[in-house]
Amino acid sequence: MKIISFSSMLMLVFGFCTATAFAQDQNERLNMLEESDKSQQRTIEQQQKTIDALKTQVNQNQSPSTATPVSPSQKASGLFGGSAFTNPNLSIVLDAFGYSSNLTNDAMANRGIPGFTTQGLDQRQGLTVDSAELFFFSPVDPYLNFYANLPVTDAGIEIEEAYVVTTALPEGWQIKGGKFKSNFSRLDSQHPHAWDFWDIALPYRAFLGGEGLGGEKGVQLTYLPALPIYTIFGAEVLQGENDLLFGQGAEEGPHAFTFFVKSSVDISDYSTLYFGPSVLFGKTDNTNILPGAEVRGNSALYGLEAVWKWKPTSRQALTIQSEYLLLTQSGTVTDTATGISDPLKRKQDGFYIQGIYRVNRWGIGARYDTINVFSDTFKQADVQTDYGKPRRVTASLEYNPSEFTRIRLQVSHDRSDTVTGRTNDEAILQFNFTVGAHPAHSF
Repeated sequence: MKIISFSSMLMLVFGFCTATAFAQDQNERLNMLEESDKSQQRTIEQQQKTIDALKTQVNQNQSPSTATPVSPSQKASGLFGGSAFTNPNLSIVLDAFGYSSNLTNDAMANRGIPGFTTQGLDQRQGLTVDSAELFFFSPVDPYLNFYANLPVTDAGIEIEEAYVVTTALPEGWQIKGGKFKSNFSRLDSQHPHAWDFWDIALPYRAFLGGEGLGGEKGVQLTYLPALPIYTIFGAEVLQGENDLLFGQGAEEGPHAFTFFVKSSVDISDYSTLYFGPSVLFGKTDNTNILPGAEVRGNSALYGLEAVWKWKPTSRQALTIQSEYLLLTQSGTVTDTATGISDPLKRKQDGFYIQGIYRVNRWGIGARYDTINVFSDTFKQADVQTDYGKPRRVTASLEYNPSEFTRIRLQVSHDRSDTVTGRTNDEAILQFNFTVGAHPAHSF
């Protein structure tokens, strides 16, 4: 009963905010369109200067004696000015937060999701500087661009992403190679600081872990054909190092694969719908699903995502986002103490829906996520185990003093531990600071 009242309160607040948002001022909309048109024109002019500068530099490399000198205003800008070919763009994103929960640190460390993962929660009570992420971008030559993301934490520095992307293949085709975040799903393709909430949705944590699939070594091929609406097709071959879905088998070579389709269509003058299906599949060999047991077999995770964005003016916007994930897994589960193996069959799903309404520099959001919505098969030796329906309700309030700073307060009522039934009522105050030439986030 407590959950129903809390959920109802969030929906009423969110509904009130979204209802008032649809009262549009015609003059303001007209001004916004005029400003947008001027801004686009300036962007086009600047991009044309950059293109001319790059063409001139290529001509210089091919025929120095006949190349036209490049003026300072035409040079592609790098970190300290000058050519981007020899001077990469660099930015830093600092993520810090304060965390509070009704659970102890030990209880959070051991708080898995029964029937899905034994991995607990990493956060601890008090203040934390989570990471300082270093982002690099630079053209390698006229044919390749280079990107890297290097989070720096108390444990040291790691390579979350480091990859190259082609720029000169036949129209519509592109290859990415190295270590990168998969385009399998919406949240997987984004860095955590780009999420609309502090933590990842519950189905992701259940099937992939607290950071989703994470950076994977591999190769990606995409094709963007000339269709009436934006549609991109993609496939990936990945090493498969995710601890929860794949595991130790990554040492045997690439054994994870994805296919995805992403489409986008403008459904009105002020709103856009982005959607698409995807699938991620490969070999599983890990000890993170059941306590004291190793799971081996084949897994497939199917996804369907949809994002609707509405922006009638430059001062207000509404984003509604949802994803559905379905896991199928078949293989064996082996007791690590006795060595006894039994067949395992899983078919479990998860779903979340969230919305963020922004006005001026403020944003208010709500999210509901749950697991075992339509499928809850977990059979070990043909014996079904019922793990219930883990669920969570979250609300957030954020303030953005500028496009480089975000302050966010988030509260959650988490009932994902269906075995003990103990809830996790938590509050997070998060701070994000960005310095430098950070690339724009995807739609």
